[in-house]
Amino acid sequence: MQHPRDVLFPGEKPFPALPAVDHYAGSEKLMHKALALQHELGPVFDLTCDCEDGAHAGAEREHAEMVGSVIMSPANRYGRVAARIHDFTHPHWQQDLDILVNLAGSRLPFITLPKPRGVADVRAQIAALRQTEARAGLQREIPVHVLIETFGALREVWEIAALPGVESLDFGLMDFVSGHHGAVPASAMTSPGQFEHPLIVRAKAEISTAALANGVVPTHNVSTELADLEVIRSDARRARLEFGYLRMWSIHPKQIQPILEAMRPDFSEVETASAILIAAQNKGWAPIAHEGRLHDRASYRYYWELLARAQATGMALPADTQQRFFA
Repeated sequence: MQHPRDVLFPGEKPFPALPAVDHYAGSEKLMHKALALQHELGPVFDLTCDCEDGAHAGAEREHAEMVGSVIMSPANRYGRVAARIHDFTHPHWQQDLDILVNLAGSRLPFITLPKPRGVADVRAQIAALRQTEARAGLQREIPVHVLIETFGALREVWEIAALPGVESLDFGLMDFVSGHHGAVPASAMTSPGQFEHPLIVRAKAEISTAALANGVVPTHNVSTELADLEVIRSDARRARLEFGYLRMWSIHPKQIQPILEAMRPDFSEVETASAILIAAQNKGWAPIAHEGRLHDRASYRYYWELLARAQATGMALPADTQQRFFA
């Protein structure tokens, strides 16, 4: 039987299948703590090792080498350990690329590019990455995730989303608010302000729309709340339901599970999607009737991506669904 991936999106750019959480760690101790949790939960979150804010001044080379060793270590069981490099204006970003690609290019799921001033910065760093891959003899192109956190990047976000190799657009709320020179209050960096201030709402909506229109995953900024799990869960739920974000950052291990829970579809939706897609597959993806309603490939695409999102969040799927589509 034909798989939905092979039937429902002919000629289209495949939409990236990414875990619903991108967890950041800056120190070696915190990286290994996150890897231990990944062993426990499975590959339901990515770990991004931070070479930008994680490295001490003057120790950039040593930090990048440490990150490369973490990526290549046996503790990285699932191949979902990435890295954020320095921004385009920093003198060490190319060194980051050289070290990471040469040490760990075969296992890097993506590299995150922070603080671009516009599409030109992103284009230049992607070109440098491709050249670095070629010099290293790497037989693959590493995807990039781009942080949208400046006025210039927001202005050119549609061009950035359309660049070959871009897999995710990430909103950098803190730097974006700071860039307003005090015109946006600090309350916009926390909840509920981050979902209500008009300038932040505009930015979030524009980033998400540009990403989805170009087959790129929109990734929401981190929640600054570390203690109240319901606030974290609410932030993730609002990001998904109100702004269309399919993935979210975390900076503390306690944030991961509430984000996963909020990013999951309702189980009733999963049951409906399973029933429709199994019936459609049995009929060779021709139109079907389900509970008195007509379904065809337009709705099949919706329900397939819903199932893929459920699976990526570690949700238990019906046995037949798991066997047919994810075995």
